[in-house]
This record gives sequence, C-alpha cells and structure tokens, in this order.
Amino acid sequence: MCCFHPEIESVRRTRIFARGSGKGRQFLVYAMSKSSVKDVAMILPLPVPAGAAEDALRFISLKDYPAFFDFLASGFPTPKSEPGLLTKRAELEVVQVGNFEASFVPSVKDFDRLDERFRLPATTWDALPAVKGFGFAVFKLKKGAQDVHPMAFEFPRANPARLFFPTIHIHDGKVHATADFDHTLFAQAAEGERLEIHDWEESAQPAGQFVLIAKTMGLVDGERHLYRKLVVGSRKNEDILV
Repeated sequence: MCCFHPEIESVRRTRIFARGSGKGRQFLVYAMSKSSVKDVAMILPLPVPAGAAEDALRFISLKDYPAFFDFLASGFPTPKSEPGLLTKRAELEVVQVGNFEASFVPSVKDFDRLDERFRLPATTWDALPAVKGFGFAVFKLKKGAQDVHPMAFEFPRANPARLFFPTIHIHDGKVHATADFDHTLFAQAAEGERLEIHDWEESAQPAGQFVLIAKTMGLVDGERHLYRKLVVGSRKNEDILV
C-alpha cells in the first residue's frame, strides 16, 4: 500500500524490490516519479509483528546509487519497457535518509505523534481494517515534479514466509476498489527461502554479474538470481505478497 498526503497530482513508474533479510525480517526498496504542488508524505503501511518497537525499522540510504533499479532491470534477457491531537506525546524520531526525512510510525494510534502536515485523516484507516496491526514508514517529499531516488529500509515481518509489496494506491485520501497500476516488481530469495513466483521473469545471471553489489548496502545478494514482474493497467487495488 502506498498512501500520499496531502493529495498528489501524479505518480508513475513505481518500482519495488523485496528480499528476506533473515531472522524474520525483510528488505524493501521503493522508487517512483511523482508530481505535487505541495510537500507530501509518502506512507507505506507494513505488516509488522504486534508491538513492534519504534526502532524496529532500519532505514538504508541509497542516495549514492540512484540507478539501483536501472541496474536490476539490466539483468533480464529480454528487457521490457518499464511502466511508465489528543494528549501530546513525544514526537516520533525523524531521520535523514539520503535526500529524505523519514520516520517509522509503529501503529495507527501513533500517528498523532507525527508532523501534523503529514497525517492521513483517521477515516482513511477506518476504511482499511487490514492495516489495523501495521506499522508505517513515512517519507517526506518536496513539492514539484521529480524522479525520487530509491527509498530503502529493513523491517520485521509479521509473516516471515511471505515477501510483501506495498501496492495499494491511496493518492487522493480515498480507498478505491480498483486502480491504474504502473509497477515493476523485483524479488530475490534469501537463503533457505522459497518464493511463489511461477509467472515472474528470471534474470539470465546472478545479480552480481550486473548490479554494483557494494553500492546496494547489503540489499541484494550477488550470488542469487533476480525475478521481475510487470503489473500494469487497471486491476484490483490490493497489496501483493509472494
């Protein structure tokens, strides 16, 4: 799920990478091109274990590797075009991650501790009971049109057997049953992990043959192949798990 607040003009070329990182945790990298007339918050609800601590999510800077997804895409044998407040509590920590300010919101009830400009209306979460137990990665993006460099982090998984891709759209503060998708998903298995990705493309070589592994900050395993799936067009507005 990807939520923006306030409303955003356009989002395109969304690219997401996911890999298990061991001990029930997952890496996730997210990038897209966006346009907005105001500064906005991009909010990614994440299925974390109940009671996740405020430091359960680890942000990772890819500022020095803005072409991360271009390198991932280069490893496929037949490249395809990518698609296009109550009682005041202590504020949540804000960290600098590359060009972004970011925060981890451990649960829905902790949103009152986030900068007021970037809080979604409470009614938004009422319409999404599935996120009741989720935590939230929040990135603060500057106004204007820009290609956003990859945003990366590691988080504890509520279900260590599945990789999670946040693909539900909430771009206007409302939850719609269907949405227009313009996504390229990349997945990589961790050691001992089996992914249900029968209809995904497999890279021709291990990732180390075409990705600058040292620049990925441990996100990509150079010894293993990558898998890719294009998700485009109008479809059910939901997250994807593999």
